[in-house]
Amino acid sequence: ASLLISSLHDAFSTYSATEKQALIKKTNGIFELKVTNDAKETATWTIDLKKEGTVHKGNGKYKADVTISLSDDTLTDLASGKLNGQKAFMTGKLKTKGNIMLATKLDGVLKEDADEDVFKGAKAKL
Repeated sequence: ASLLISSLHDAFSTYSATEKQALIKKTNGIFELKVTNDAKETATWTIDLKKEGTVHKGNGKYKADVTISLSDDTLTDLASGKLNGQKAFMTGKLKTKGNIMLATKLDGVLKEDADEDVFKGAKAKL
């Protein structure tokens, strides 16, 4: 998951101000991802697509609109397209707290930088 989020961060940092604004307008929300690995260690990442258009490890400056708890494997499957968010939620692989409608936009956000090489090595240390 670390590589996956890092790749997303890199993709966001290459966007022009206009591209960031378009993504912010389209998404309009702050996601807080709580990702748990096989060793049951949890890390938090914040994807801010409401104020700044940034991705970083840890809690954000602003309150998250939705907190999403999921496993490292589930996050990798969502980003690679092997699993969609709705199915993950319905099967209990993904839990949300807050704006559930915003959570449905996570699939699109993760696919902003759909790089196959990242998915192959996505299971990494949190």
